[in-house]
Amino acid sequence: MFDFDATLPFMALQFLLLAALLNVIFYKPLTKVLDDRDNYIRTNTLEAKESLAKASRLAAEYEQQLADARRQSQAILEAAQVEAKKITAEKIAEAQKEAQSQREQAAIEIEQQKQEALRTLEQRVDALSRQILEKLLGQPVVR
Repeated sequence: MFDFDATLPFMALQFLLLAALLNVIFYKPLTKVLDDRDNYIRTNTLEAKESLAKASRLAAEYEQQLADARRQSQAILEAAQVEAKKITAEKIAEAQKEAQSQREQAAIEIEQQKQEALRTLEQRVDALSRQILEKLLGQPVVR
């Protein structure tokens, strides 16, 4: 059925020569291109992961700074409100003291005017009384 004469070794040698030639001409450059491509993809993937990790760290850091800034601004705002309330309370107390002082001064002035009016009124009453007595008695009244 099969003839194993010199054709078989020649065909085997031809096959091995073709395999070696294809390996040198086609497979090695193709394998090199595939390896280079694999290295390029692997490198880019690692760089992308590192960039993503760095971006995540920066985002977390910025969020922390933003939260700190918000807390600080809230504390400043609360301190300003407390200070404003304190100043307002001081101004109100000062205004109340001034109003009380003015009321007391007005009460003193009113009392003085009242006393002055009473003295003036007493003098007029005395003068009118003398005049009435003089008219009733018909003679000057000496006091």
